[in-house]
Amino acid sequence: QVQLVESGGGLVQPGGSLRLSCTASGRILRINDMGWYRQAPGKERELVSTITSGGNTNDADSVKGRFTISRDSAKNTVYLQMNSLKAEDTAVYYCSAKIRVPFRLEGTYWGQGTQVNVSS
Repeated sequence: QVQLVESGGGLVQPGGSLRLSCTASGRILRINDMGWYRQAPGKERELVSTITSGGNTNDADSVKGRFTISRDSAKNTVYLQMNSLKAEDTAVYYCSAKIRVPFRLEGTYWGQGTQVNVSS
């Protein structure tokens, strides 16, 4: 069984910063791509940032220059540093990872989500 556990969400004022973390645990052979997605009320889930096992990143246009994704492969952890936050960044943020486990093909796993509220 694989679990992804996120932390670091909360309430922040516009212009502020937050750092999200997500750690994968369980019987893991290999973690390939990791990423962050978000879903605002009444909207579809959207990609925020992804990072490959080699460190290549891809960011949504709406967060470029403000958010930075990184990972610590030794800790099975991905981070999202969010700076210059705006009200429109308010959403539930989900961690995702493509993981190989014993005797199975690679699968996509999701965390439970962490709420980020940007408000004055």
